[in-house]
Amino acid sequence: MSYSQTYYARMIRAIQGLDLQEVERAVDLIEDAWRGDQQIFTLGNGGSGSTASHFISDWNKGIPARDGRRLRGICLNDNVPMMMAYANDVSYESIFEEPLKNLMRPGDLVIGISGSGNSRNVLRAITYANEHGGRTLGLCGYDGGRLKELAQQVLHVREHHMQLVEDLHLSFGHIVMGRLCGDPRQT
Repeated sequence: MSYSQTYYARMIRAIQGLDLQEVERAVDLIEDAWRGDQQIFTLGNGGSGSTASHFISDWNKGIPARDGRRLRGICLNDNVPMMMAYANDVSYESIFEEPLKNLMRPGDLVIGISGSGNSRNVLRAITYANEHGGRTLGLCGYDGGRLKELAQQVLHVREHHMQLVEDLHLSFGHIVMGRLCGDPRQT
């Protein structure tokens, strides 16, 4: 069997291992924030940071409400100078928490993405949001790490392979797009 066949076979098993009720609850949470005109923040490190940015790029552009209401999303990874200022002047663990202190309001949704579930800066942001009236969603992999226990809701990819975890996290963003846009191809 080739590497690509092995990879895709493992991906199929990872998809089959998803708790689809977790997926639906996570989409519900995002839809509720959108319909309630709450701000949605995404954040993560490395590939998860790229996923966080991809979510907001897709959702802000591609989810127009029929009544004209737009999704209001901000990826905290996208302001690199601010991140580096907090990393340099405060700590790397504070790069997401500090901006939330300026921007988050009670009821807003904070989506933390960490393949391992143990990224300290993600955990600090989720903790801050939990303690200040935010709603939290954690996307994690492996055994879920601390994020699985800390976030109010989780989407846990039960896989011990970072690239597969990231693949399934990214596909979640496309599921959100399809459902919130009322994608007719889903019939």
